[in-house]
Amino acid sequence: MRLEDERSCILVLMGADEHGNEELIAVQDGYRESKQSWRRLLLRLKERGLSDPAKLAVGDGALGFRAAMDEIYP
Repeated sequence: MRLEDERSCILVLMGADEHGNEELIAVQDGYRESKQSWRRLLLRLKERGLSDPAKLAVGDGALGFRAAMDEIYP
């Protein structure tokens, strides 16, 4: 994915239910895992009906993800 632009990335959002069943929720291109990229993905999820915030959100250290979660799902 990084062949054309070294700063582009793919944002992947996975979900799991109380039984541990995992599901792919969203895949979208982004820019350096920035807050703006995550914000755009989370807003699209809200538009599609995901109105309740997650009970637990885990990221791989991407500060943009945490900042966007705090803003979109306070």
